[in-house]
Amino acid sequence: MSISSLLVGKTAVVTGGANGIGKAICSKLVEHGVKVCVVDLKKENAIETAKLLGKENFGFGCDVSKLKEVESLKEFVSKNMNVTPQIVVNCAGITQDSTILKMSEEQFDNVIAVNLKGVHLITQAFARLAVANNTPASIINVSSIVGKVGNFGQTNYAATKAGVIGHTKSAAKELAKKNIRVNAIMPGFIETDMTSAMPPKVLEQICKGIPMGKMGKPEDIADAVVYLGSDMSKYVTGSIIEVTGGIFM
Repeated sequence: MSISSLLVGKTAVVTGGANGIGKAICSKLVEHGVKVCVVDLKKENAIETAKLLGKENFGFGCDVSKLKEVESLKEFVSKNMNVTPQIVVNCAGITQDSTILKMSEEQFDNVIAVNLKGVHLITQAFARLAVANNTPASIINVSSIVGKVGNFGQTNYAATKAGVIGHTKSAAKELAKKNIRVNAIMPGFIETDMTSAMPPKVLEQICKGIPMGKMGKPEDIADAVVYLGSDMSKYVTGSIIEVTGGIFM
Protein backbone atom coordinates (compact mmCIF):
# COMPACT_ATOMS: atom_id res chain seq x y z
CA MET A 1 0.00 0.00 0.00
CA SER A 2 1.42 3.42 -0.98
CA ILE A 3 1.72 6.37 1.35
CA SER A 4 -0.64 8.30 -0.93
CA SER A 5 -3.45 5.80 -0.41
CA LEU A 6 -2.90 6.05 3.34
CA LEU A 7 -3.31 9.84 3.27
CA VAL A 8 -6.27 10.26 0.91
CA GLY A 9 -9.24 11.76 2.72
CA LYS A 10 -7.26 12.96 5.73
CA THR A 11 -7.38 16.54 6.97
CA ALA A 12 -4.42 18.63 8.12
CA VAL A 13 -3.74 21.92 9.85
CA VAL A 14 -0.37 23.49 9.00
CA THR A 15 0.84 26.59 10.83
CA GLY A 16 3.30 28.81 9.02
CA GLY A 17 1.82 27.29 5.89
CA ALA A 18 1.89 30.27 3.53
CA ASN A 19 5.64 30.48 3.00
CA GLY A 20 8.83 28.47 2.69
CA ILE A 21 8.93 25.07 4.32
CA GLY A 22 5.34 25.35 5.53
CA LYS A 23 4.06 26.06 2.03
CA ALA A 24 5.99 23.08 0.67
CA ILE A 25 4.42 20.91 3.37
CA CYS A 26 0.92 22.07 2.41
CA SER A 27 1.58 21.42 -1.28
CA LYS A 28 2.96 17.95 -0.62
CA LEU A 29 0.04 16.96 1.61
CA VAL A 30 -2.50 18.14 -0.98
CA GLU A 31 -0.58 16.21 -3.63
CA HIS A 32 -1.18 13.08 -1.55
CA GLY A 33 -4.92 13.69 -1.19
CA VAL A 34 -5.05 15.60 2.10
CA LYS A 35 -7.40 18.54 2.68
CA VAL A 36 -5.41 21.34 4.31
CA CYS A 37 -6.12 24.38 6.46
CA VAL A 38 -3.26 26.78 5.77
CA VAL A 39 -2.54 28.88 8.85
CA ASP A 40 -0.47 32.05 8.76
CA LEU A 41 -0.12 35.23 10.78
CA LYS A 42 -1.25 37.16 7.70
CA LYS A 43 -4.77 36.06 6.81
CA GLU A 44 -4.52 37.19 3.19
CA ASN A 45 -1.41 35.07 2.64
CA ALA A 46 -3.07 32.01 4.15
CA ILE A 47 -6.18 32.41 2.01
CA GLU A 48 -4.16 33.02 -1.17
CA THR A 49 -2.05 29.90 -0.59
CA ALA A 50 -5.16 27.83 0.10
CA LYS A 51 -6.71 29.02 -3.17
CA LEU A 52 -3.63 27.96 -5.08
CA LEU A 53 -3.88 24.51 -3.50
CA GLY A 54 -7.49 23.99 -4.62
CA LYS A 55 -11.03 24.79 -3.60
CA GLU A 56 -11.27 22.07 -0.92
CA ASN A 57 -8.60 23.80 1.16
CA PHE A 58 -8.95 26.69 3.59
CA GLY A 59 -6.82 29.58 4.83
CA PHE A 60 -6.96 31.16 8.28
CA GLY A 61 -5.10 34.04 9.90
CA CYS A 62 -3.83 33.24 13.38
CA ASP A 63 -1.19 34.41 15.84
CA VAL A 64 -0.27 31.03 17.32
CA SER A 65 1.07 32.69 20.47
CA LYS A 66 -2.40 33.95 21.41
CA LEU A 67 -4.78 31.45 23.06
CA LYS A 68 -7.95 33.20 21.87
CA GLU A 69 -6.78 33.12 18.26
CA VAL A 70 -5.83 29.44 18.52
CA GLU A 71 -9.28 28.67 19.92
CA SER A 72 -10.83 30.57 17.00
CA LEU A 73 -8.73 28.48 14.62
CA LYS A 74 -9.96 25.28 16.24
CA GLU A 75 -13.58 26.43 15.92
CA PHE A 76 -13.04 27.43 12.28
CA VAL A 77 -11.54 24.06 11.39
CA SER A 78 -14.30 22.14 13.18
CA LYS A 79 -17.02 24.14 11.43
CA ASN A 80 -15.60 24.42 7.92
CA MET A 81 -13.78 21.12 7.50
CA ASN A 82 -16.42 19.08 9.33
CA VAL A 83 -13.84 16.69 10.74
CA THR A 84 -11.18 16.53 13.43
CA PRO A 85 -7.76 16.97 11.76
CA GLN A 86 -5.74 13.75 11.72
CA ILE A 87 -2.53 15.68 10.94
CA VAL A 88 -1.32 18.81 12.73
CA VAL A 89 1.95 20.44 11.69
CA ASN A 90 3.58 23.12 13.84
CA CYS A 91 5.76 25.00 11.36
CA ALA A 92 5.17 28.64 12.37
CA GLY A 93 8.39 30.28 13.48
CA ILE A 94 10.30 33.54 13.58
CA THR A 95 13.85 34.73 14.16
CA GLN A 96 15.00 37.93 15.87
CA ASP A 97 18.74 37.46 15.96
CA SER A 98 21.18 39.23 18.24
CA THR A 99 24.15 38.30 20.39
CA ILE A 100 23.35 37.51 24.00
CA LEU A 101 25.09 40.70 25.18
CA LYS A 102 22.85 42.86 22.98
CA MET A 103 19.58 40.91 22.82
CA SER A 104 16.59 42.79 24.21
CA GLU A 105 13.94 41.25 26.42
CA GLU A 106 11.42 41.86 23.64
CA GLN A 107 13.52 39.97 21.09
CA PHE A 108 13.80 37.01 23.44
CA ASP A 109 10.12 37.00 24.43
CA ASN A 110 8.82 37.36 20.86
CA VAL A 111 10.70 34.31 19.61
CA ILE A 112 9.76 32.22 22.65
CA ALA A 113 6.10 33.20 22.22
CA VAL A 114 5.78 32.09 18.60
CA ASN A 115 8.25 29.22 18.35
CA LEU A 116 7.61 27.48 21.67
CA LYS A 117 4.38 28.76 23.22
CA GLY A 118 2.77 28.52 19.80
CA VAL A 119 3.68 24.85 19.52
CA HIS A 120 2.21 24.25 22.96
CA LEU A 121 -1.08 26.05 22.28
CA ILE A 122 -1.66 24.41 18.88
CA THR A 123 -0.74 20.96 20.20
CA GLN A 124 -2.98 21.37 23.23
CA ALA A 125 -5.97 22.66 21.26
CA PHE A 126 -5.98 19.98 18.59
CA ALA A 127 -5.02 17.15 20.95
CA ARG A 128 -8.05 18.09 23.06
CA LEU A 129 -10.22 18.07 19.94
CA ALA A 130 -8.87 14.67 18.87
CA VAL A 131 -9.46 13.18 22.32
CA ALA A 132 -12.98 14.63 22.52
CA ASN A 133 -13.90 13.08 19.17
CA ASN A 134 -11.90 9.87 19.64
CA THR A 135 -9.86 10.61 16.51
CA PRO A 136 -6.36 9.18 15.98
CA ALA A 137 -3.95 11.98 15.16
CA SER A 138 -0.35 12.72 14.25
CA ILE A 139 1.19 15.95 15.54
CA ILE A 140 4.40 16.95 13.75
CA ASN A 141 6.64 19.71 15.08
CA VAL A 142 9.28 21.42 12.96
CA SER A 143 12.35 22.04 15.10
CA SER A 144 15.86 22.86 13.81
CA ILE A 145 19.38 21.51 13.95
CA VAL A 146 20.15 24.75 15.81
CA GLY A 147 18.22 23.30 18.74
CA LYS A 148 20.83 20.54 18.90
CA VAL A 149 24.07 22.45 18.37
CA GLY A 150 23.24 26.13 18.96
CA ASN A 151 24.14 29.01 16.68
CA PHE A 152 25.93 32.33 17.06
CA GLY A 153 23.46 35.17 17.58
CA GLN A 154 20.50 32.85 18.11
CA THR A 155 20.26 32.08 21.81
CA ASN A 156 16.52 32.80 21.70
CA TYR A 157 15.86 30.75 18.56
CA ALA A 158 18.07 27.85 19.66
CA ALA A 159 16.33 27.75 23.04
CA THR A 160 12.93 27.47 21.37
CA LYS A 161 13.99 24.73 18.98
CA ALA A 162 15.57 22.72 21.80
CA GLY A 163 12.39 23.33 23.78
CA VAL A 164 10.30 21.95 20.93
CA ILE A 165 12.22 18.68 21.23
CA GLY A 166 11.48 18.42 24.95
CA HIS A 167 7.84 19.36 24.38
CA THR A 168 7.54 16.77 21.61
CA LYS A 169 8.87 13.93 23.75
CA SER A 170 6.78 14.89 26.79
CA ALA A 171 3.58 15.27 24.77
CA ALA A 172 4.27 11.95 23.04
CA LYS A 173 4.43 10.20 26.41
CA GLU A 174 1.21 11.81 27.61
CA LEU A 175 -0.81 11.28 24.45
CA ALA A 176 0.31 7.83 23.29
CA LYS A 177 -2.55 6.04 25.04
CA LYS A 178 -4.98 8.53 23.49
CA ASN A 179 -3.95 7.29 20.02
CA ILE A 180 -2.14 10.54 19.27
CA ARG A 181 1.44 10.38 18.01
CA VAL A 182 3.79 13.33 18.45
CA ASN A 183 7.08 13.58 16.54
CA ALA A 184 9.46 16.28 15.38
CA ILE A 185 11.55 17.00 12.32
CA MET A 186 14.93 18.69 12.68
CA PRO A 187 15.85 20.45 9.42
CA GLY A 188 19.45 21.34 8.66
CA PHE A 189 20.42 24.00 6.13
CA ILE A 190 17.48 24.31 3.74
CA GLU A 191 17.27 26.39 0.54
CA THR A 192 14.97 29.32 1.27
CA ASP A 193 14.66 32.97 0.25
CA MET A 194 16.97 33.78 3.16
CA THR A 195 19.76 31.45 2.03
CA SER A 196 19.42 32.48 -1.61
CA ALA A 197 20.36 36.02 -0.56
CA MET A 198 23.65 34.83 0.97
CA PRO A 199 26.94 35.46 -0.87
CA PRO A 200 28.01 32.47 -3.02
CA LYS A 201 31.20 32.02 -1.01
CA VAL A 202 29.21 31.68 2.21
CA LEU A 203 26.90 29.10 0.64
CA GLU A 204 29.90 27.21 -0.69
CA GLN A 205 31.46 27.12 2.76
CA ILE A 206 28.22 25.87 4.32
CA CYS A 207 27.90 23.08 1.76
CA LYS A 208 31.48 21.98 2.42
CA GLY A 209 30.46 21.23 6.00
CA ILE A 210 27.54 19.02 4.94
CA PRO A 211 28.53 15.38 4.30
CA MET A 212 26.09 15.16 1.37
CA GLY A 213 27.65 18.33 -0.06
CA LYS A 214 24.50 20.35 -0.63
CA MET A 215 21.64 22.12 1.11
CA GLY A 216 18.28 20.47 1.44
CA LYS A 217 15.08 21.66 -0.19
CA PRO A 218 11.77 22.49 1.52
CA GLU A 219 10.33 19.42 -0.20
CA ASP A 220 12.74 17.22 1.78
CA ILE A 221 11.07 18.37 4.98
CA ALA A 222 7.64 17.92 3.40
CA ASP A 223 8.49 14.31 2.52
CA ALA A 224 9.26 13.61 6.18
CA VAL A 225 5.90 15.14 7.13
CA VAL A 226 4.13 12.85 4.66
CA TYR A 227 5.78 9.84 6.29
CA LEU A 228 4.94 10.93 9.84
CA GLY A 229 1.39 11.83 8.85
CA SER A 230 0.69 8.41 7.36
CA ASP A 231 0.16 5.02 8.95
CA MET A 232 3.56 4.00 7.60
CA SER A 233 4.79 5.55 10.86
CA LYS A 234 1.99 4.18 13.04
CA TYR A 235 4.47 2.78 15.61
CA VAL A 236 6.58 5.95 15.70
CA THR A 237 6.12 8.53 18.46
CA GLY A 238 8.44 10.75 20.44
CA SER A 239 10.99 10.54 17.63
CA ILE A 240 13.14 13.30 16.17
CA ILE A 241 13.94 12.88 12.48
CA GLU A 242 17.03 14.79 11.36
CA VAL A 243 16.77 15.95 7.74
CA THR A 244 20.20 17.52 7.52
CA GLY A 245 22.32 15.88 4.85
CA GLY A 246 24.35 14.44 7.71
CA ILE A 247 25.62 17.67 9.24
CA PHE A 248 26.28 17.53 13.00
CA MET A 249 25.42 13.82 13.11
